[in-house]
Amino acid sequence: MMRTRPLKVALLGCGVVGSEVARIMTTHADDLTARIGAPVELAGVAVRRPSKVREGIEPELITTDATALVKRGDIDVIVEVIGGIEPARTLITTAFEHGASVVSANKALIAQDGAALHEAAVEHGRDLYYEAAVAGAIPLIRPLRESLAGDKVNRVLGIVNGTTNFILDAMDTTGAGYQEALDEATALGYAEADPTADVEGFDAAAKAAILAGIAFHTRVRLDDVYREGMTEVTAADFASAKRMGCTIKLLAICERAADGESVTARVHPAMIPLSHPLASVREAYNAVFVEAEAAGQLMFYGPGAGGSPTASAVLGDLVAVCRNKLAETTGPGDSAYTQLPVGSMGEVVTRYHISLDVADKPGVLAQVATVFAEHGVSIDTVRQTGKDGEASLVVVTHRAPDAALTGTVDALRRLDTVRGVASIMRVEGE
Repeated sequence: MMRTRPLKVALLGCGVVGSEVARIMTTHADDLTARIGAPVELAGVAVRRPSKVREGIEPELITTDATALVKRGDIDVIVEVIGGIEPARTLITTAFEHGASVVSANKALIAQDGAALHEAAVEHGRDLYYEAAVAGAIPLIRPLRESLAGDKVNRVLGIVNGTTNFILDAMDTTGAGYQEALDEATALGYAEADPTADVEGFDAAAKAAILAGIAFHTRVRLDDVYREGMTEVTAADFASAKRMGCTIKLLAICERAADGESVTARVHPAMIPLSHPLASVREAYNAVFVEAEAAGQLMFYGPGAGGSPTASAVLGDLVAVCRNKLAETTGPGDSAYTQLPVGSMGEVVTRYHISLDVADKPGVLAQVATVFAEHGVSIDTVRQTGKDGEASLVVVTHRAPDAALTGTVDALRRLDTVRGVASIMRVEGE
């Protein structure tokens, strides 16, 4: 039987995503009612600038007092799309205390304090859903948390930031330098005026922490994620990648150790073979490659940001939470039963592509090879070019612990015949 009393929803934030959530709630009201089993009503919208005209939202719903809104007691679901740590954290916990479940798109907060927020939700018998916090419209968190709940996920490898993928794709396809590609991304609205969070990997690292925690049923915080930005990637790096049959992507990589006793999470630029599915992900799109024991290899692809895609994920969570509310139950919460330790980057087994500027004279290659051997790193391929007393030496290694590779590079820098390390990049996806 259809319930006639509406479920009341309050919106914290009414920017690009929040305004789209409100619009969809209004224009798709009948469909949402049919899918949920009760009507949903927008009961309040907390904003910072009340004077701004917001099409489709009744002026009497607008408030600047977010705290009063979440304390009302008659709100069934809070949708938090303001971002940041505070006041979002306090508003969410206050909402739990006053009877509301929460749908959030706040990747930074979930990555930093997800465990504490889940504990607060359980304490008060509420839901905390955040599909929109990772990869926009792409259904990813729910498949990991529910569809693969009976499987063992060993690796999650993905492009989870559209801005950086747009920039790297432009560098790859047009030969543009980093700054030129960034300027184009900014002009088209793909990059913020301050792109630091994207290009330095902070955004992707927060998403990696969330994905690792869900995939491996353990606690992974933002501080546990190794992070390396992409601002040093050059056109020369792409030229080297093409000679290897590769391209370059900023990847979020979460994986179990070979012995299954620990996990790692990292974000950094990497060369991947053109044959890998992630190599063909273009422009501002996102894609995540999941490797599970029973299911095998799965790939999730789609728009990773923007008002409509992110709002789609928010509304999907809203429907699920409202259904739970009607059934007087809650959905799956935090699962951290494995309590696996998070390993350091030095423990990760990976490959390196190293470009060295060296003296063009006999014995240089032998010296370089000796350094690799002393650190227990096996060389896969070497390419050397040079003239007029200067040369370039490109070395691609076999897989080895990252700490050994880092030690190798440090030792190479101390060789008299090595003028400099032009670039270092990891090779993934093989």
